[in-house]
Amino acid sequence: MKIILKPIGGIDSHLLEELKLRLTGIFGCPVEISDAIAIPEQAYNRKRGQYLAPAILDMLKQYNINPEEWTLGIIDIDLYAPELNFIFGQAEPAAGTAIISLYRLRQELPPDPALFLSRAVKEAVHETGHIFGLGHCPKIKCVMHFSNSLHDTDIKETAFCSQCQPKLIQ
Repeated sequence: MKIILKPIGGIDSHLLEELKLRLTGIFGCPVEISDAIAIPEQAYNRKRGQYLAPAILDMLKQYNINPEEWTLGIIDIDLYAPELNFIFGQAEPAAGTAIISLYRLRQELPPDPALFLSRAVKEAVHETGHIFGLGHCPKIKCVMHFSNSLHDTDIKETAFCSQCQPKLIQ
């Protein structure tokens, strides 16, 4: 299995390299960074001022032509899903695709680059965990715990708990 990081719009190359390094270590499979693609304007909801994540996931499916590769889109815009005010990310495991948004992960003042990176890694691991077959975990420290706020993301660890780790589909 291989994970492809797919930047959508302008994403900092240092952040992409850090995500590549961390995901390789956590999932034990190759991780590659692909060429960036444009933000799909058809996913924009003018009323909300946000982008619909499922529409972007649908677009990402076209890049999954090899069943041995899974795609994690990384975008820096505000995402939402039906019936939710916003989301940090979303996955479609059956299609081997997921997306994370960096937009709401840097809400601290003054900016804290280390905290931002930690949040981005946790969300990337979480959404990739869904592609690997994991659901949400009730343990608040597990990376697979649902994040409803930055506080939830901050108190999680980057690692899978002892119940989630063995469930990873390899």
